Amino acid sequence: MNNNYTLIKKIILITGASSGIGEACAHAFAEQGAYLILTARRLDRLTRISAEIIDKYNVKCHFMLLDVRERDEITKFIDNLPNDFKDIDILINNAGLASGMAPMQEGDFADWDRMIDTNIKGLLNVTRLVVPGMIERGAGHIINIGSIAGRQVYPQGAVYCASKFAVSAINQGLAIDLLDTPVRVSSVDPGATETEFALVRFAGDVSRAKQVYQGMTPLTGQDVADAILYVATRPPHVNISDMLIVPADQASAYHVHRK
Repeated sequence: MNNNYTLIKKIILITGASSGIGEACAHAFAEQGAYLILTARRLDRLTRISAEIIDKYNVKCHFMLLDVRERDEITKFIDNLPNDFKDIDILINNAGLASGMAPMQEGDFADWDRMIDTNIKGLLNVTRLVVPGMIERGAGHIINIGSIAGRQVYPQGAVYCASKFAVSAINQGLAIDLLDTPVRVSSVDPGATETEFALVRFAGDVSRAKQVYQGMTPLTGQDVADAILYVATRPPHVNISDMLIVPADQASAYHVHRK
């Protein structure tokens, strides 16, 4: 890949890095020579992924158990980063989830809290604590992982969609607030992507999760990571404000061709 913006030794913070899009991003950016900070709520997976990356790409990798919903935890994490990792160049706000799927009038309050606290407040927490350092250093890039669900609402997904519409609004608002700084702000919005997303949404129900992608060819985490890498490697005067990436079998959040 012929990068317009080199990632060699750039510090990349990826939230939700223990699987799916986050894990794929870790490999994609490490392959380009970036140094990684990986966070998630599953320490065993972070340990494995970090070891794989260091062995395969010979780059520096720091990982930490982190729940983006816990503001004090994030503050402590940012304040105590090792010196080699303090100057974060790119933040990939990937941590997010769907929890449950039901008509709003039958929705579960705990599911709603989980999505709102993670997808909206979690993203805000990390962004608020990372951006000031970028402004001070005169460089940086925030890449928010949204969703096609942040553009179109589908049945029984109103609250999840609302949380991703919020990501879109935050992305736009942050770009306006940072307009007089060198910090770039982007959003990458995937459509149907086969990761652990559906498995989490349906509380580990493998059969129900598989039905989401039945009869179609969904995106993979690597497909989305490739798009994120493209956004991150544009020349400094170029910013991809938002990108929608969907499988060829998908025309909207609700319209999918199944064979």
